[in-house]
Amino acid sequence: MSVNRINVTGVEFSPQQGVKAGQKPAAGGEFLATFKERLADFKSQTIGMLMSSVANSGGVGGLLGGGNAPATSLEALLGNAGPLAGLSATGRNSALFDPESGYRMMSDINRRDVSYRAEFAEMTDMASYVSTMQQEAGKLGTIDGSSTTADIRSRLNEFVAAYNGWIDRFDEVLANGGLLAGTHAATVSQWELEQSVESIFNGAGSGVRGMGALGLEIDPVSNMASLDMTKLDSMLAGNPGGAVSAIREFSGNFAKSAELLNSPNNFIPNRMSNLSRVIDYLDQNKSALQAEFGLGDAAKPSGDVARALAAYNAMRGTST
Repeated sequence: MSVNRINVTGVEFSPQQGVKAGQKPAAGGEFLATFKERLADFKSQTIGMLMSSVANSGGVGGLLGGGNAPATSLEALLGNAGPLAGLSATGRNSALFDPESGYRMMSDINRRDVSYRAEFAEMTDMASYVSTMQQEAGKLGTIDGSSTTADIRSRLNEFVAAYNGWIDRFDEVLANGGLLAGTHAATVSQWELEQSVESIFNGAGSGVRGMGALGLEIDPVSNMASLDMTKLDSMLAGNPGGAVSAIREFSGNFAKSAELLNSPNNFIPNRMSNLSRVIDYLDQNKSALQAEFGLGDAAKPSGDVARALAAYNAMRGTST
């Protein structure tokens, strides 16, 4: 392989990828260390290819131009690459042995920087929606034997509205190609809450097979919840005690699931903490990275990424 063709696309900066064979991911999904490791890998790859070229070209003198004296340091081997060398008019660090690979790597970092910020905004919003559903589920726990059919209908409809608001907001961004597609904390949150609604064990001790027996169901295509009033009224008439028990158990179980998703060191806070770390790292080091590797192409967010990035900037009081 030519030393002028170091493939930067092989350097993975994804927070969920880049773990070497036999290496466990960092605890809690931590990926700042992985991000730094990918930078180190790129530098090592560049140095390794350069040293290979030295061996094949008759030594350092041949590599650097025949008459030059042998290099005595790594900086000399790399052509004094680094921030002091300055950038060209096209944003490349021409002192690098392979300026294009460095530039492409920085383009990828620029894109991911925007993506991380957009995802942080989405996860912040998700945490808020999960909290709202926790509260709505908790209200169902006030239903008891004295509650009227109208009261039970009303409170279940309020829960359905809150659940469907969550689906309206996040179903598309969780789908393939969406901003949160493949984000484990987000997909687990959707799955966990859906399973909580569909559990057949709520009310099992009272002769009820979950909330589905009361008419609360989730459409497998749209993921939207609905309430079949005929089923609800039938259960309330035929087994009112069992219906109330099922609702109260569902209330506690769903609220607990939502609470756990938002609990410290659990799925949503963990993801946000890890995103925050890598964002802070880029805030502190991006200028130095660009000075070393080149400016890279500026990210051009659109669609959901642009919307979420605007939300992040509004949240942080910034404009970039």
